[in-house]
Amino acid sequence: MPIAHDKLSSLIKEAFPDAEFELIDLVGDQDHYELRIKTDKFKGLSKVAQHRLVYNALSEYVGGELHAISIKTLG
Repeated sequence: MPIAHDKLSSLIKEAFPDAEFELIDLVGDQDHYELRIKTDKFKGLSKVAQHRLVYNALSEYVGGELHAISIKTLG
């Protein structure tokens, strides 16, 4: 079962309250998203560490309701 855009947005807002982000449903199936995100939590972290923070925040859903997500971090 896919994850609704609103639910995924809420999860991101909860994990990164100060974040500016854009969440795009790439093929219209609520199963493949692209996330562009900027937050102060990324300052001083490598891209790998930034991506880990995002994956950790969404880990309960990745591979299940959230089949695929492309992450672009801006820090």
